[in-house]
Amino acid sequence: MRIAAAAYPIDWFDDFAAYEAKLTRWVATAEADLLVFPEYGAMELASLGGRATAADLEAGLHEVARHGPAVEALHLRLAAARGCHILGASGPVFEGPRPVNRAVLYGPEGRIGHQDKQIMTRFEREHWDVTGAPGLRVFDTALGRMGVLICYDSEFPLLGRVLAEAGAEILLVPSCTDTVAGFTRVRIGAMARALESQCVVVHAPTVGACDWLPALDENRGRAAIYGPPDGFWPETGIIAQGGMDAPGWVQAQVDLSRVRDSRRDGAVLPYAHWPEQENCRLV
Repeated sequence: MRIAAAAYPIDWFDDFAAYEAKLTRWVATAEADLLVFPEYGAMELASLGGRATAADLEAGLHEVARHGPAVEALHLRLAAARGCHILGASGPVFEGPRPVNRAVLYGPEGRIGHQDKQIMTRFEREHWDVTGAPGLRVFDTALGRMGVLICYDSEFPLLGRVLAEAGAEILLVPSCTDTVAGFTRVRIGAMARALESQCVVVHAPTVGACDWLPALDENRGRAAIYGPPDGFWPETGIIAQGGMDAPGWVQAQVDLSRVRDSRRDGAVLPYAHWPEQENCRLV
């Protein structure tokens, strides 16, 4: 399959049509079967409420959430028109008193499903009051079996393991980090999940400065596609990567049969040998 990971800048929109034009342009230029947008990329829709709304952490969440149906309709049209799968940029969804951070996966034939972030960062807990929604999902698609680890979730090995044991061969990691350190943590987590589960991991970050949106005022990262560093993949584990903070798509062609080859006959077999950790104890 052809995979495209977005390094996505946050833009101001005067109306929804401008957002629609941006997404349409991005999808049209990907030339891929699977497109992955970043965590909280949907927050740029806070601009539709005006500067005061966008500058307010709470009001911005509600402004973005109210555009959810229009955002979904747009992604459905784009996925059908291009015959591709799209992991839309995540954003707040209110199904209770506080929002969850949700990424939705779309396919050519419609909405496939969604994944909510599991473990919240300090900012989400202490300043934004965005909540986790426990429960991981594996999506069976025409491209293969995949799961989603939203940003911080990628830093926790057991989450990736649950998805891998459920048959996921590709993990999608949308992220939003405001420092190089934050980006590096997610990058290390994504590469580690590719190593230990011997699978493909797609990392799509937000990039660039945004002085009108306090939750995403600084965005650091590089888009990349990782595999396990053994004989079936590049020695570094890096299948493709973009420049640091460079907006645009990073693309690669990936054969998921290599995931099965790696798990069966890799240079090492961490996926198969994972249970041996259970016997480890202090002596």
